[in-house]
Amino acid sequence: MNEFELLARIIPTLPGNDSLVKGAGDDCAVLDLGLKDELILLKTDAVVEDVHFTSEAPAARVGRKALGRTLSDIAAMAGKPIACLVTLGLPAEFDADFVTQFYEGLNDLAREYNVAVAGGETTRTTDKTFISIALLGTIPRQRILSRGGAKPGDAIFVTGELGGSISGKHLDFEPRIREAQWLAENFALHSMMDLSDGLAGDLRHILNASHVGAELLSSAIPISPAAKLKAKNGSSAKPPLLAALTDGEDFELLFTLPPKDAVRVLDGWKAAFPKLKLTCVGKISAEGGLRIRDKEGIRELGLRGYTHFQKS
Repeated sequence: MNEFELLARIIPTLPGNDSLVKGAGDDCAVLDLGLKDELILLKTDAVVEDVHFTSEAPAARVGRKALGRTLSDIAAMAGKPIACLVTLGLPAEFDADFVTQFYEGLNDLAREYNVAVAGGETTRTTDKTFISIALLGTIPRQRILSRGGAKPGDAIFVTGELGGSISGKHLDFEPRIREAQWLAENFALHSMMDLSDGLAGDLRHILNASHVGAELLSSAIPISPAAKLKAKNGSSAKPPLLAALTDGEDFELLFTLPPKDAVRVLDGWKAAFPKLKLTCVGKISAEGGLRIRDKEGIRELGLRGYTHFQKS
């Protein structure tokens, strides 16, 4: 049973209440706690030693990543992060310097985005370090943005460059909080999420939630220099395009909007964020499924991104 099969079993059993606007299945839960102008975003995420980082990874970068993952999910809803709690699971013979440096990295990123580190929990694990972050944020009441609003004809965009994050980006990425807020304030986005498990996998979440299909243009997909270098020097068996489609932990934004706004968003983006790429990589279709167009024509794209507990 893989991650998504497990979730399909669990999610229908989860209780809700009158405060729950949007529950499991999106980047954040959305709660209505009676605030006049705002809804609450709630997100939790975890990093685990030997899954999301190695024991050789600098502790400050691990701390930055731990908080950055939840910030990226708040960005996916174009939200404003407010405060977090940290659960830290450590083996009995833990390194106190690791913990100190971990918090240095986490705290630096928290200050950058004005996030209060409001407390948390420490516990003992058997042998590996485990960190979970719970993050609270807000969005304007009139601006719930989710995976489920994509419409046929929509242009599909991604920020940045994709693939090869294992070369360092997975520890040093910048959550796209400011960029997401700018997009939501200036355009009628139909859907958005962050890219954590690869474009080929994450786009399917939008397609499934929106009951639509999509066509990607292979030549338009922005491939990172790291993915190209890994293929060139033989350190990865993946061709660069395959890496851009399936590598996890890029933490870029993936969104759709009406085609009439495509040129305007590109022009505005260049002025607002001149150092960060924004690329139209395809379009949403009424026909279900995911296809890719290249010089040989259009074919079904069977590739998927990273999946926990993936069957061999």
